[in-house]
Amino acid sequence: MKYIDEYRNPEHIERLCASIRKMAQKPYVFMEVCGGHTMNIQKFGIPSLLPSEIKLISGPGCPVCVTDTSYIDHMTALSQLDNTIICTYGDLMRVPGTYTTLEKEKAAGADIRVVLSSLDALKTATENPKKNVIFAAIGFETTAPGTAVAVLEAEKIHLSNFSILSAHKIMPPAMKAIVEDDVKINGYICPGHVSTISGSEMYEEICRDFGLGCVISGFEPLDILQSIYMLLLQLKHVDPKVEIQYKRAVKPWGNRKAKRIMNQVFVAEDGNWRGLGSIKKSVLKLRPQFYKYDAEQQFSVSFNTKEPDKGCICGEILKGKKSPSDCNLFAHKCNPENPVGACMVSNEGTCQAYFKYHQYGR
Repeated sequence: MKYIDEYRNPEHIERLCASIRKMAQKPYVFMEVCGGHTMNIQKFGIPSLLPSEIKLISGPGCPVCVTDTSYIDHMTALSQLDNTIICTYGDLMRVPGTYTTLEKEKAAGADIRVVLSSLDALKTATENPKKNVIFAAIGFETTAPGTAVAVLEAEKIHLSNFSILSAHKIMPPAMKAIVEDDVKINGYICPGHVSTISGSEMYEEICRDFGLGCVISGFEPLDILQSIYMLLLQLKHVDPKVEIQYKRAVKPWGNRKAKRIMNQVFVAEDGNWRGLGSIKKSVLKLRPQFYKYDAEQQFSVSFNTKEPDKGCICGEILKGKKSPSDCNLFAHKCNPENPVGACMVSNEGTCQAYFKYHQYGR
């Protein structure tokens, strides 16, 4: 199968691993900031193929995991309004807020529906004209253009019962915050899907300001291993730069049309990330001309957000300072059937990846 068998070829993998072993003459730490990479690194056993000198750590790459507790509290409060339908991606349903989850609110009678896209939420609004339909808009640059299209379409057809609560985020500010928080890394394995939209240009500032190499990687074993090799080459030649390993999908300029639509609808503002706190110009909010589609502007609800369970270290895991095995709750009190923190809820969460592919609790 094209781009599957070729990128999983054992002979190619062994040759590349041998080259990596020769290059790794001292300890290096590389961080991936993509939930898909986190899952595949564990799924394919990439750490077991690497020499002990190379350590891979996971960063804030899972959009569900980095969604702040206050956002969940806000959405559950909105779900309790009369004549309201909440549309959400499925993996947000079980993310814990301060007191409840969307899943629990649905079980209690709230009209909460799982959708596959923002356009599904838009369709729900057109089919239920007497209901207020609110879409839980989360995700990075990958999903933000789709939400922007839904807002523009709502404007086009004069749809008055559709709105979004945006928690869309952009990746570079979080990557900067990680380094500024004194997390010691030698380079970034940059997200593939995000970069198909934004391109490689957005990482140039990180490379320039912090002297860190950035390699945009695909998702197959050879993609990830080649990205590590490219970072090692940069370190050998003391030449940090932004490179694209995932050339079959990513261009330096990204998707210009998607970026234009996204920038037409959204503006970057300061916002909260789970574990990382408030990060400047990191969250996408609707521009003032689209406030009529902004649930935060249209609906007044009260909610009380408190600090999460002190035993959960999801925030430290998202910063790359801890790993799941460092958590006293991991695989015991906290597991996919009973997740305490967001990192165990999502299919792209670091804790779930470790639990699933390290066979904890089996």
